[in-house]
Amino acid sequence: MSATTYTAKDITVLEGLDPVRKRPGMYIGGVGTAGLHHLVWEVLDNAVDEAMNGHATEIAVTLHDDGTSVTVTDNGRGIPVDIHPKHKKSALEIILTTLHAGGKFDPGHGNYKTSGGLHGVGASVVNALSKQLVATVKRDGATWEQRFKCGKPLAKIKKTGPARGSGTTVYFHPDPTIFPKTEFDAPTIQDRLEVVSYLHKGVRVTFDDQVNKQKHTFKHDNGIVDYLNKLVAQRAAPGAGVPGGGGKPVHETPFSLEKNSDDPATPRIELALQWTESTDEHVRSYVNGIPTGSGGTHENGLRAGLGKAVRNYIETHKLAPKGVTLTADDVREGVVAVLSVFVSDPQFQGQTKDRLHNPEVQAQVDSAVRPSLEHWLNHNRTTAETIVNRIVLAAKAREASRAAQQQVTRKSATANRLNLPGKLSDCNSAGKDDSELFIVEGDSAGGSAKQGRDRRHQAILPLRGKVLNTEQASLTKVLENKELSDLTTALGCGVGKACDPAKLRYGRVFLLADADSDGHHITTLLLTFFYRHMPELIAAGRVYLAVPPLYRIDIGKQTYWAADDADRDRVLKKHGDGRANPQITRFKGLGEMMPKTLWETTLNPKTRRQLRVEIVDKPQTERVISDLMGKDASARLRFITDRADEAQELDL
Repeated sequence: MSATTYTAKDITVLEGLDPVRKRPGMYIGGVGTAGLHHLVWEVLDNAVDEAMNGHATEIAVTLHDDGTSVTVTDNGRGIPVDIHPKHKKSALEIILTTLHAGGKFDPGHGNYKTSGGLHGVGASVVNALSKQLVATVKRDGATWEQRFKCGKPLAKIKKTGPARGSGTTVYFHPDPTIFPKTEFDAPTIQDRLEVVSYLHKGVRVTFDDQVNKQKHTFKHDNGIVDYLNKLVAQRAAPGAGVPGGGGKPVHETPFSLEKNSDDPATPRIELALQWTESTDEHVRSYVNGIPTGSGGTHENGLRAGLGKAVRNYIETHKLAPKGVTLTADDVREGVVAVLSVFVSDPQFQGQTKDRLHNPEVQAQVDSAVRPSLEHWLNHNRTTAETIVNRIVLAAKAREASRAAQQQVTRKSATANRLNLPGKLSDCNSAGKDDSELFIVEGDSAGGSAKQGRDRRHQAILPLRGKVLNTEQASLTKVLENKELSDLTTALGCGVGKACDPAKLRYGRVFLLADADSDGHHITTLLLTFFYRHMPELIAAGRVYLAVPPLYRIDIGKQTYWAADDADRDRVLKKHGDGRANPQITRFKGLGEMMPKTLWETTLNPKTRRQLRVEIVDKPQTERVISDLMGKDASARLRFITDRADEAQELDL
């Protein structure tokens, strides 16, 4: 399009809630299973906001028997229904039809001291992505109702009768033209509601699962202390797969902290933690009741305060072991913790609120945890000495692992355990022949893989973005690259002339990337690295390609998985006999898959597809690698020109 034909009339302006329906992924992270359930969390967060500010004592969620619609009710104050002085509409309609509208932007007004719904888009986004939404409000002795379709009101708000008490009820049915599958998962909702009851002690949370004909009621007066007890018990149970072989607590009474402040700039902090026999650190963190799976500044503050308190106690009582240096990892090894902070103005990473960014919160949590934990240790000397002994043993085991790497488990196969990449989630197997390393594209996919894997035998190493093209790179430049350096360290077998397959820390190495063009490019870059700098691993048959599905195809009650378009067409031809309309879901990436789905399709040795990398024709392999990845672009131009007619769909 030339400059003269590109004019103002070519500019599209999306108004109202149209941007949400046009780009739902910007608001809920995607239209897969996680995005679908995010609708529930947005409505639930609004009910929780009423509870955390002392206006509600009960929250009820109903999954209706159709499995595709949900109702969330609270006994809070009820969304205002009076007419807004500027917009001449009811406050309820404005909240449900306007982005960035709500009563939580200005804590100074006193309506909400803390809130999880500070962006003011949650309710309106749910409305925009629902084929039907019904809002019912009880307040001031009357019941009010308004109905919506795809974010637009079907009529004005109306009074339907008298009411006792107050509260808000939101019924919604997701739009099947937006979501490929609209069936909610009852256990996922149940687990989230149980966590809500732990984080907001005293609040009664009920779940009416009409699909499975079950009702659940959750209420925990001891809050996150009860939550911690549950987590520790689960990890201590036989077969829990906890690193180190057991998650039993090393001291009976957990440490707990609850700090409140009248200053809005100072967060309310709740913490419960306990040391266990496990060899990993397990932290569940929340901000204003919202889980922050990727952590953030509040978790950083916890780790800093924890380390300082324990070190101060050890120094004060002269308990430092001779000849052993205690590290921060030694102090935190085996810790299981639940951290919940309530911040008046939280800065989250995106609308999905997975990570907290407030820099001031780190120092606030640190300054709260350090003196409180140190005081607790000083007044519980027997428990404190048990904890210190456990930390010293961790340090000795680490140093013994480094000194006698051939006599300990496979996890010590590298010269220094501390040199292993921090983002490597290793497996628990003591032998390497039955272990596998999955090199995964991105942190999002890495998170799903970590949850879905077999912890005993499968390790996960997420890589950030596209790695260095090593076709023309020297070994020095390769090792200067952070991602490839981490990969080399995790493999433990050396690189270049020093590569020795016998020292490989895993039996097999899998390359796992998205089943699209970007994923194929990343896989090609990694194959180039192995071919140029670790060809011995390929020759030994240690390198594999994992084959994740690109499509899920539901035909009647049967589910099929297809790796690409051709595979999809074969499935439809073989099984699509016309008795049922096939429902086809295209995965945008591994991060969209639920952990269970990723396990069933890609990680489970019994059901997955895998390709072993082999060099059958070395001259041809050399030529292909050079043409695709070398500096001379003319070969690639010829390749594209010759095969342009074969390109049917590009991921741009």
